[in-house]
Amino acid sequence: MLSDNEFVDKFIVESAKRLATRYKQFTWGLEQVGIGCLKSNAGLFLWMDLHQLLKEQTFEAEMTLWRVIVNEVKLNVSPGSSFHCPNPGWFRDRFANMDDQTMEVALSRIRTFMLQKLRISHHNNKKSKKKLCWQTSNLRLSFSSRIDDIMISLCMSPHSPLAQSPLVRAKD
Repeated sequence: MLSDNEFVDKFIVESAKRLATRYKQFTWGLEQVGIGCLKSNAGLFLWMDLHQLLKEQTFEAEMTLWRVIVNEVKLNVSPGSSFHCPNPGWFRDRFANMDDQTMEVALSRIRTFMLQKLRISHHNNKKSKKKLCWQTSNLRLSFSSRIDDIMISLCMSPHSPLAQSPLVRAKD
């Protein structure tokens, strides 16, 4: 199969188109909830900027947020510090290995988390005029349709503090 140059050329062109489409869909979904990403023109993953969610701009706060995203939001992302990122708050997301349905589940979970964060921030700003980024209590996820046995794996670094990547099954 790899010796068939015509097949390989077509495969590379088609893969590039599909990756570009998935990248545009995923980054658009993130933009809708205020999450910026580094611009790129190729690759299997992206860097999303969540520094605004950190309680303080430290790598310890990044790890705390990462644990919330993995354990409560049920998304598997990699903290930038595991890739020696010089600034806290950057997370690596793999988008290339998702089908359309899995991407929608991932974006739904991110939207739910961000909306929860905004509600808490708005509520606390009214009371104290202080900006509160996020809290872990009372985070609830809900989906409009039943989704069984979808594996969410938005990328885990081999340098992660966890021994193995915790894949999370999407359930109602």
